[in-house]
Amino acid sequence: MALLDQLISLAEAESLPASYPAMAMRWFEPLTDWLAECHTALDSPLLVGVNGAQGTGKTTACAVLSLMLEARGLRPLIVGLDDFYLDRSARQQLARDIHPLLKTRGVPGTHEVSLLQRTLEAVAAGESMRMPVFDKAIDDRLPATDWRDAGPADVVLLEGWCIGATPESAEALATPINNLESDEDPDGRWRHFINEQLAGPYAALFARLHRLVMLKAPSMQRILEWRQLQEQKLAKRRSGSGVMSPAEVKHFVEHYERLTRHCLAEMPARADYLLEVADDHSICSASRREPRP
Repeated sequence: MALLDQLISLAEAESLPASYPAMAMRWFEPLTDWLAECHTALDSPLLVGVNGAQGTGKTTACAVLSLMLEARGLRPLIVGLDDFYLDRSARQQLARDIHPLLKTRGVPGTHEVSLLQRTLEAVAAGESMRMPVFDKAIDDRLPATDWRDAGPADVVLLEGWCIGATPESAEALATPINNLESDEDPDGRWRHFINEQLAGPYAALFARLHRLVMLKAPSMQRILEWRQLQEQKLAKRRSGSGVMSPAEVKHFVEHYERLTRHCLAEMPARADYLLEVADDHSICSASRREPRP
């Protein structure tokens, strides 16, 4: 099937606007060309971090990049950070031992980074490995019999909302930035734990990245609005069952607000490839830094 036909099928499957395939060709083909060039310069698989806040379309972007890389004769592999969440029992243990907020998956410290490191090491060595699959509907990891094959690959797209994030200063952590931090983390234990994770195991993970791509949301307010819109769509499909209210969505997003704001502020200047996302979810600009060794 021709690439354009594949993009049209993808857009239909994801209920994306009819204009999406043309937009994807415009913005993702140059990025794919650049990734192919970066791969050629390496003697091993290219590991690309893809950062994007909730609603930026990073998962769909990786699906498009995968199709385009395949069209160039390369073997892509998408690795979602979300699939490496700790299982529910492990997060419940964290909540008991460290802070109750850690029962909510998503923030640094709620992933099995060591398993992700082993997976990436195997792929880098040209080996195949089984990758975990996390089912958000049951808030738990699926049994190993349901895991999926990973590798070998030429280009690995590691995607996630906090990929490439850096720790904050102690001064920045001192003041709560929202109601969740003020009410549920007044002494800062939760946010300091997250920061320690970013400075430790996550820093070691992100140091493996050869390139960092960022899909930059317009603002934190827009991210909240996108998440509320997503919940409204869920409400129509589920007849209100298990759907969050606007207040509950705001509380949920507050778990990720600090680190999202930090990434929006500092990451654009160091991302190797920056894609700016407009209010309507379309990409409105792209820029690339000078190649790094």
